[in-house]
Amino acid sequence: MTEEKKKRSLAEDLRLITRGFKTMFKISRSGMIWRIVNCIVQQISPYFWLYMSALIIDEIAAGADLKRLLILALITVTGQFVLNIAVHYVGRKTDEAARTMFGRIEYYYFCVNHRMQYKYFEKPDTALMLETIRSSHNYGGWGLMRIYWGSWNIVAATFNIIASTALTFTMLRSVSNASLTGLLAFMNSPWSSIIILLLIAINVFSSLVRTKYFSTKEQKAWKNVEESLSLANCYFNGNGMDERIFNISRFSLARMKSIYVENPALDKAYAASRNSTLISLLFQIILQAGLFIYVAAKAFIGVFGIGSFVLYSGTVGRFVSAVSDLVGQLNMWRVNNEYLKNEFKFIDLPDEMYQGTLSTEKRDDNKYEIEFRNVSFKYPGSENYALKNVNFKFNIGERLAFVGMNGSGKTTFVKLLCRLYDPTEGQILLNGIDITRYDYDQYMALFSVVFQDYAVFAFDIAGNVSASSEPDRDRVLDCLARAGLGERISELENGIDTFITKNYDATGVDFSGGEKQKIAIARALYKDAPFIILDEPTASLDPLAEADIYARFNEIVTDKTAVYISHRLSSCRFCDKIVVFDNGEIIQQGDHETLVADENGKYFELWHAQAQHYV
Repeated sequence: MTEEKKKRSLAEDLRLITRGFKTMFKISRSGMIWRIVNCIVQQISPYFWLYMSALIIDEIAAGADLKRLLILALITVTGQFVLNIAVHYVGRKTDEAARTMFGRIEYYYFCVNHRMQYKYFEKPDTALMLETIRSSHNYGGWGLMRIYWGSWNIVAATFNIIASTALTFTMLRSVSNASLTGLLAFMNSPWSSIIILLLIAINVFSSLVRTKYFSTKEQKAWKNVEESLSLANCYFNGNGMDERIFNISRFSLARMKSIYVENPALDKAYAASRNSTLISLLFQIILQAGLFIYVAAKAFIGVFGIGSFVLYSGTVGRFVSAVSDLVGQLNMWRVNNEYLKNEFKFIDLPDEMYQGTLSTEKRDDNKYEIEFRNVSFKYPGSENYALKNVNFKFNIGERLAFVGMNGSGKTTFVKLLCRLYDPTEGQILLNGIDITRYDYDQYMALFSVVFQDYAVFAFDIAGNVSASSEPDRDRVLDCLARAGLGERISELENGIDTFITKNYDATGVDFSGGEKQKIAIARALYKDAPFIILDEPTASLDPLAEADIYARFNEIVTDKTAVYISHRLSSCRFCDKIVVFDNGEIIQQGDHETLVADENGKYFELWHAQAQHYV
């Protein structure tokens, strides 16, 4: 148990549990309501049967007439019939909701991911945090999943305690007026009731101590399992061919074996849990035996009839089990709070990016001007500047090339331009106004970017190009043709409905790297944004193939502002302006002929360093 967990107060535990319930109601309000209602309906049924049985037995013992017995029997049968229908109906609705609950939680986290500030995606610990949360859901049922499944136990235990107490409370106060001696006199005195209440208190306290000790011990073992499992899962995210050629899976299999098959800590935790269950059962048996003797003695001395004996015998047993279950569940939830803290830490990752409200006013003439004014930037957690005092202005319709060594600041410049990050210092202006003042979604609509680590997704081509479930099919075909993939698409049996990869469709196609790049470029064209950026998406191609794609792209961007980022200077000779980055600064600007003529410049150095390989 961590020091942080030891210091957690009861108030914080209650706050976490309360927030857990609120979150689950937000995820699936109907699912939570049906589960709670189902639990209550199922708990009512045995109490109804016990109560009606006690009435009938007492009436028989008292010599009631047949008509009254028939009425009671009819009420019992009818009531039980109605309850059975309710149990069946509510149970079916609960099962329907339960089948989708895991998916709803996954969807909730997908939404959290979607609205999360981009900077967290670049942090490895964010991905590990989410993987750990999912492992705790899948393999231990902890976190929000425990709130859902545990809600049944807590509602059932609470209902049973209230119902059984209401039905048996009068028993503790009832005494006989008969003259009694010895043990029977003691059973008829208030002291016997006090001892029963003391036994109940001892059982509650022992349950609290046992559950807290053993459940915490098991939870610690499971936490180690989940953390190890999160790392082990990384081995399954690779390429199947690589796993087989290099036998990488042996690492994963070894990790899994050490977690599940040969894990002494987990075996000890399971043994502790079994011991806890046995001890709990022993305490329950002792308490139930004492209560049964107490009830039997009360019935024997005539405090109540045989019907009430049947009722109390049933209710006291349910009371004892309910108390143990309630204490156990509350302790389990306190253990679960450590998982909830991690989940809420992930959910609450702050969005520090200012969300403006100004409209960008979509213009048919694409008259947008963007200016970097004294912009500097440090990545979170870094003391070094990735960009330093950058000043640059985009002229509408220009073809620009950004060149420079790795780490010189080219991609960082694009990330700031697209508001994936905000500058540490300085301003970026759109038509003279700070871009943070614009509506974020409207501002993002100005840019189409094909990043160097572009992604195509395992669904159909039309969806990949349009990023929509209802694509304009003619427009998709036009963009693919302009990107140089029209002939390839026409050869496919399912055309733009063809799935990329066979992951989810047996008729899918595994496209080559170059074809995937063209699909990504077609997606940039489909968006039809006034600024188009290619951030080294063709780095895996040879220089001639890259130059061909850039030249083709240059022909189709028409009056849009286009930015090309490449290590290969020969691919960008056609651009109006080449911007040279070095160590986070813009050190040169100009066309190719001007820059290559400056023998003391960085561009000259880079150009001749590359040119010698092609001579």
